[in-house]
Amino acid sequence: MNPLLAKLQPYPFERLRQLFAGVVPNAAYAPISLGIGEPKHPTPAFVKDALVAGFDALAGYPATAGDLKLRQSFTGWLQRRYGLALDAATQVLPVNGSREALFALAQTVVDGTKSPAPVVVSPNPFYQIYEGAALLAGADVWYAPSDPARNFAVDWDRVPAEVWARTQLVYVCSPGNPTGAVMPLKEWRKLFALSDRHGFVIASDECYSEIYFRDEPPLGGLEAAAKLGRTDFRRLIALTSLSKRSNVPGLRSGFVAGDASIIKNFLLYRTYHGSAMSGTVAAASIAAWGDEEHVIANRAHYRAKFAAVTPLLEGLMDVRLPDASFYLWAGVPAGWQGDDAAFARALYAQYNVTVLPGSYLAREWQGQNPGRGRVRMALVADTAECVEAARRIADFCRLSPAT
Repeated sequence: MNPLLAKLQPYPFERLRQLFAGVVPNAAYAPISLGIGEPKHPTPAFVKDALVAGFDALAGYPATAGDLKLRQSFTGWLQRRYGLALDAATQVLPVNGSREALFALAQTVVDGTKSPAPVVVSPNPFYQIYEGAALLAGADVWYAPSDPARNFAVDWDRVPAEVWARTQLVYVCSPGNPTGAVMPLKEWRKLFALSDRHGFVIASDECYSEIYFRDEPPLGGLEAAAKLGRTDFRRLIALTSLSKRSNVPGLRSGFVAGDASIIKNFLLYRTYHGSAMSGTVAAASIAAWGDEEHVIANRAHYRAKFAAVTPLLEGLMDVRLPDASFYLWAGVPAGWQGDDAAFARALYAQYNVTVLPGSYLAREWQGQNPGRGRVRMALVADTAECVEAARRIADFCRLSPAT
């Protein structure tokens, strides 16, 4: 067996299952889960219709690169959303959801034969695929902590110069999971300068880009590069998907875009990996990328939920409206002394509400776990259920201090 598999840590939801083992939740309350970031809004009917209309494509093997019409749906959306002009033939590729692409990109980019081992820099807290992808590519992981003073933006200045010198890949998540922080242009400028100096690739995970709460949409990595004159998008790959934008997590559809030389090598890897998007899925994807009305309605639904839920928890937890995404990254009350796991377990037992301990989404690094003392709440259910969960959490905070 591959010895690198032994380096993988349990996934946060497996740890949550173990945390809740033996707990019988209060039967007076119906279960509500805010634990998993799985969209629950209805899938648009026109996307389902396009999927059915594309069934004939099941009769043939799909091309790994996708057909031109599919790739043009990506570049068309990038033009409308960010004002960018990318080459559909060389600068975009379909992927089976951003998750598998985030993993596969590391296998393409990282040269694990280097000694000492190359480094992959990850935000901390983070989406655990980044870590697993790095470890299985033969790299070491360096965890760049989030800064609570800047709404939990990543503090790239904490990464030492000697670490940057060994870095081959940096994962950026903007808007962030779990914090919702959006990286501003000045931070992109800093990261691009480091990439130019040390030659590392930047993977920009942008799957939450269409769920935001202010008038101005979140800045994207490719957009930032263009604003700074980097129109070749050198050493930059952006990854996105339809899961959150269009409420189709089961479709497993997204795309990557950016540096044509990296895209070329990524296509080579994917050809051998067998990661081609079904033509049936492609038909539904083309329809989804071509429509914005359902995205606007989806965003309005999330805005209404956050507007209803956040005031119920303010004053009881350290909670604020994120820049974007569908998560509340909430600090547990002081009486729990930072024990987010104990808070989550007791909340589940007493009120049958599931939240994810923040420490499960981060790593102990340089003497601290930046997720400790916080919980992630995914406001993915309908508004009434999210409000009911918030009311229970508020009652729990008032009546059940840590003992």
